Amino acid sequence: MDDRFYDNWATQVRKGMLELCILNAIAVRSLYGYDIVRTLRTVEGLMISEGTIYPILSRLKREGLVRTTLKESSEGPARKYYDLTDKGRSILKKMNTYWKEIKTGTDSLREE
Repeated sequence: MDDRFYDNWATQVRKGMLELCILNAIAVRSLYGYDIVRTLRTVEGLMISEGTIYPILSRLKREGLVRTTLKESSEGPARKYYDLTDKGRSILKKMNTYWKEIKTGTDSLREE
């Protein structure tokens, strides 16, 4: 059976969800990059790597949704922690509302 269509679709869904998941993770508390990866790996089906997350974090910072703070680490060099800006919190609220609307709408269309 050729699952290429499904695989491509699933990849696009994951890509679209990453920003939402990252913002939700750092809304709870400030996290450094690897902590974000570790947190998101607990989300079934998300499949994320460090190579994926840093370009997204850079883009979110450029957009003014997140800010960074360097904090000393007892385990090596200082770590860059990410947290939401006020703009980030506002956008995240809209994103979560939209996601709930889409999920509710698509759930109503599904055939069990």
